[in-house]
Amino acid sequence: MESISDIIERKGGYTTVGELSSDSEYRRVLRAVERGEMQKIRHGVYANADALASTMIDVERIVPRGVLCLYSAFSYYNLSTQIQGAWCIAIERKRKIVLPDYPIIDLYYWMGNNLEFGIVTQNISGFDVRITDLERTVCDAVKYRNKIGMDVCGEILNSYLKREDKDLGLLHEYARKLRVDNVLTNYLATRL
Repeated sequence: MESISDIIERKGGYTTVGELSSDSEYRRVLRAVERGEMQKIRHGVYANADALASTMIDVERIVPRGVLCLYSAFSYYNLSTQIQGAWCIAIERKRKIVLPDYPIIDLYYWMGNNLEFGIVTQNISGFDVRITDLERTVCDAVKYRNKIGMDVCGEILNSYLKREDKDLGLLHEYARKLRVDNVLTNYLATRL
């Protein structure tokens, strides 16, 4: 008989109760959790221990409709040398969500209209993940400059300006939507 860990591994290392094919599979998952081979992520979501150690999490299963942002996006686009201490995920401001103990997730509550632009879906480590695009990530760094620190914000802007794939027009469009266009213009004036 195939191990439950192997079955879950074929599903990307994560599973929900609804994806299990039978009650016996569910009982096998619960026994694997007791043995420490799997971990309960949140109600109805389970993961193999190996999947938790990978470089990406299945954001959609853990935080449905969540968007990777800030430090997670800085890292993905190689904009900063800062090491993320937690997965940064944006959700709509009025949503309530229960987070698992692991992986460590910092939630950012954004207005609904801020979740409607600059969001792309990328396949990262085999998972389809919603993440802020490059220009939106830079604008978020400017918007949250007091939280992340001026030095990190400066590093991100410098890294962005060195990229061949930058789109300054789109950057300014997003900056206007986030109401940081004047701040961004001042930063860019000192760096160009």
